[in-house]
Amino acid sequence: MPRPRTTFTCSGCRQQLSQWVGRCPACAAWGTIEGSVGGAPGLVAPVLTLGGAAGTGSRVTTGIPGLDRVLGGGLVPGSVVLLAGEPGIGKSTLLLQLLSRLSESGRSCLLVSGEESHAQVAARSRRLGVAGDTVGFAPGRDLAAVLGTARDRAPFLLAVDSIQVVRDPSAPQMPGGVAQVRNCTDALVGMAKEEGVAVVMTGHVTKDGDLAGPRALEHAVDVVLMFEGDQRSGLRVLSGGKNRFGAEGETAWFEMGADGLREIDPAGVLLSGHGVPGAAVALPLAGRRALAVEVQALVGSPDGPARRQTTGLDGRRFQLMAAVLSRAGGFRLGRAELFGASSGGLRVDDPAADLAVAAALASAVSGVPSPEATAFVGEVSLTGLVRQASAMPQRLAAAEAAGCRYVFAAPGQDTRPHPGLVPVRDVSEALSWADAHGAKAQRRAS
Repeated sequence: MPRPRTTFTCSGCRQQLSQWVGRCPACAAWGTIEGSVGGAPGLVAPVLTLGGAAGTGSRVTTGIPGLDRVLGGGLVPGSVVLLAGEPGIGKSTLLLQLLSRLSESGRSCLLVSGEESHAQVAARSRRLGVAGDTVGFAPGRDLAAVLGTARDRAPFLLAVDSIQVVRDPSAPQMPGGVAQVRNCTDALVGMAKEEGVAVVMTGHVTKDGDLAGPRALEHAVDVVLMFEGDQRSGLRVLSGGKNRFGAEGETAWFEMGADGLREIDPAGVLLSGHGVPGAAVALPLAGRRALAVEVQALVGSPDGPARRQTTGLDGRRFQLMAAVLSRAGGFRLGRAELFGASSGGLRVDDPAADLAVAAALASAVSGVPSPEATAFVGEVSLTGLVRQASAMPQRLAAAEAAGCRYVFAAPGQDTRPHPGLVPVRDVSEALSWADAHGAKAQRRAS
């Protein structure tokens, strides 16, 4: 007869361990690890076949085209969506506009808020000019009250703002902690699956981009949406991460104004100063889509300490491109002050933007603008070779939509023939226009 297996579970966060420890490694609570032998007697789970599955049901469009695209076509009944972002980025505004659009289409919606009172939410609704008469509101701090109200009203969409504020008074953990947030999320997920209610809950992120701890909620929900942007410029980017009902990586762009969020085309925002020295067009990927983004560089005086400062660009790759240009391209940048930025406040961390960063630096040091209506794609190695980028069809389409007739890129077997594709194998070949006009004079002067 096999020996019964002992399992150890944390009573706070339900983390399972193979052996007993005094402190839970997940929620850092002491004395919460409990052991159990075997399973519950007589407990048998129903076994079904995949062929008899009913599917996820028909999607419901939200009335916000960008949000529908990021979700994969709309909201799925019974799904749980986590909308994450920094405090003050506009999560509550987007949530209120979503509820208004759905209620106008005849869908019942319920908003539970533990951060704002009914008067505050109503004032925001009037300020944004959204229809709030058909949206239900209830306080959202007590977990039992939230679940009971949702089951009693049976809305199509339950909006929780925010999950960090919801608490279970019967649990011994501190409200807002990792264990409390996990327990409340699990309860909301169970209610959504049982009642067929779609749930959208907001969650605040930390400075490191985590949600109430390292990846505490992503495993429990169906969809994770990140809402990011520069609060000073008003530009917002909604990007899809995990998605059990659709493709990941889609993005939607919004602009925050006095009347709320308005969806915009990023092409007019991300391309602002092309045609002047120190600017070049990159084609980074944002999920499955490619965007035409202007990267900018400024080369200062070589006197004094050689500072390196970037905004929106990977600082380490920016310094690598400066070193590659100094060695492989012949540009003397070792003692110069270098500054780099991306247009529109967008974070560009795609390695395929290396060639565009190098082009912007070469244009800045030579004083020669990059070729008109030209984009640059490719990862640059330390030896100066340009490596082929993935998803070239999407990048070429983004370049064409932005009015770029030519694209400097490494030749590859998976790239279809394109009339505007200019094949380059190394960085000096790609930047010959800058070297011919200005870099030689710059080298002679130095």
